[in-house]
Amino acid sequence: MPKAIVAVVGRPNVGKSTLFNKLIGQRLSIVDDTPGVTRDRIYGDCEWRGRKISVVDTGGIEPSEGDVILSQMRVQAQLAIDAADVIIFVTDIRTGVVATDVEIASMLLKSGRPVVLCVNKCDQVGEPPAEYYEFYNLGLGDPVMVSSVHGHGTGDLLDRVYDFLPDETEEDEEGELIRVAIIGKPNVGKSSLVNKVCGEYRCIVSDIAGTTRDAIDTSIENASGRFVLIDTAGIRRKSKINDSLEKYSIVRAKMAIERADVCVIMIDATIGFTEQDSKVAGLAHEAGKGCIIAVNKWDAIEKDSRTMQDFRKKLETDFSFMSYAPIIFISASTGQRLDRLFELVRHVASSNAMRITTGMLNDVLAQATARVQPPTDKGRRLKIYYMTQATTKPPTFICFVNSAELFHYSYQRYIENRIRETFGLEGTPVRFIIRERGDDNG
Repeated sequence: MPKAIVAVVGRPNVGKSTLFNKLIGQRLSIVDDTPGVTRDRIYGDCEWRGRKISVVDTGGIEPSEGDVILSQMRVQAQLAIDAADVIIFVTDIRTGVVATDVEIASMLLKSGRPVVLCVNKCDQVGEPPAEYYEFYNLGLGDPVMVSSVHGHGTGDLLDRVYDFLPDETEEDEEGELIRVAIIGKPNVGKSSLVNKVCGEYRCIVSDIAGTTRDAIDTSIENASGRFVLIDTAGIRRKSKINDSLEKYSIVRAKMAIERADVCVIMIDATIGFTEQDSKVAGLAHEAGKGCIIAVNKWDAIEKDSRTMQDFRKKLETDFSFMSYAPIIFISASTGQRLDRLFELVRHVASSNAMRITTGMLNDVLAQATARVQPPTDKGRRLKIYYMTQATTKPPTFICFVNSAELFHYSYQRYIENRIRETFGLEGTPVRFIIRERGDDNG
């Protein structure tokens, strides 16, 4: 069944993100007393009375604010409203109805969407306080009293939302969903890529580094299949992390990598490789994810017949620790090679999830050891008895040998390369677990 979309909107600092986290049962949205912390739309899943709901947290709406980022947050909130089946309008009992609430209520009434009015921060259980009745003036029906911190009233709120949900229809579940984390240091064009691929204004794009603070999920479908894109906050060097929000964002980016099947590591072609790019890629490599290196802003580079070849060669040296990762040159602003990028994502996801039978593995092993003899040390030769695959994502193989000490890294690399060549394991790390069998005398 498709999920109904419920947007949580309101002015800054009324507790939207706390309510959002409470509804979805996890700390997905950053909660902080600083207004404007939530900037983009953030999606989370919730189930109520057997219905699956996609809840959308939005940046606080400031209807007449001139600040660039705040005005873009307003656009994001409007997009969430336009896409929603039901809207939860969050207000604050402590401040009462303010002018901004009246403007937002007017905007919501014009949208024609069903609106559930939530009066938050009602932390005392029992009869409504006198201030509660003031919210009837917004013209949105009976307000629901909620304490998002304590969870009081959230059931009543969801009951009201449930009454407005559209009828269920069958969803086409064809095609496997691939989760793709777009990672990289700040300002390499991650949000621009998501926006271009979606064909809509999905993430806030700004030259101000650090604009994206949350990891954001976006579902798309194209000729290569069905994908969920996770746009993450740019990962900065530790010395540059000077506030708690940045720390949250890095944790969130790491969580996005954990949730992903494939990580697209974006690099700025106009700047070239930096040490920070290597660290970002290292996080994905260590997590065992499928990886693609996407060189963005390629349209901004002056080129001759050797430019791409030279750039690729240098990157292969810089990323020697993950030589399995394919390199693609793209432009998020013009859309150059984005179709090819998603073909690669599907191929890499398939490599990362590949399972190889023990029989096929041992055929490759026999051919490899016949071609290049296993190493010896002090008259003792390495014997690899057999190999089997333990897990996928990433493909992990157990090798049973007479001596782990004799199975040098260089020979492991040789065996890995033979497996990669035979089964086409492009874009995924490969892991080996070495097990000794003490029944051989060398």
